[in-house]
Amino acid sequence: MPENSFDIVSKIDLQEVTNAIQQALKEVRTRFDLKDSKSNIELDGKEAIVLHSVDEYKLKAVNDVFQQKLVKRGVPLKGLTYGAVETSLGGTAKQRITMQQGIPIEKAREIVKVIKNSKNKVQASIQGDLVRVSGKDRDTLQQIIALLKQQDFGIDMQFTNYRTN
Repeated sequence: MPENSFDIVSKIDLQEVTNAIQQALKEVRTRFDLKDSKSNIELDGKEAIVLHSVDEYKLKAVNDVFQQKLVKRGVPLKGLTYGAVETSLGGTAKQRITMQQGIPIEKAREIVKVIKNSKNKVQASIQGDLVRVSGKDRDTLQQIIALLKQQDFGIDMQFTNYRTN
């Protein structure tokens, strides 16, 4: 009997984030209330974004513009973790946003527990930063996907590599 499987992952498309940053910066530089605010959004490595502005109020406005652009490009806001707003002596404010790449081990264990408690005939295994679910019948796998979509694990999940071996 062929074995069917799929992976549960949590990844943010960096290309879409880069595009959203460029679009947001374009709007920030032309918006009347933010024009001379020395605001900036930059990608810091592969897992963080840093927002800069003159003060916290303008920083929040820049963040709102940025979030709108992310949503338009299909980037889930659930995959972003916001750090505290840091203010410096010059009055400038900055905020670091961490992007989630991969499922944290505690969340992966939670997902596996929900799958096991569902009493369906499937196996769930944690493999690095993803969870692989396999079973004999495709309908059961689709029931698992539907079950997981109903749950809120506090992270954004995608279901990939749906295949028959």
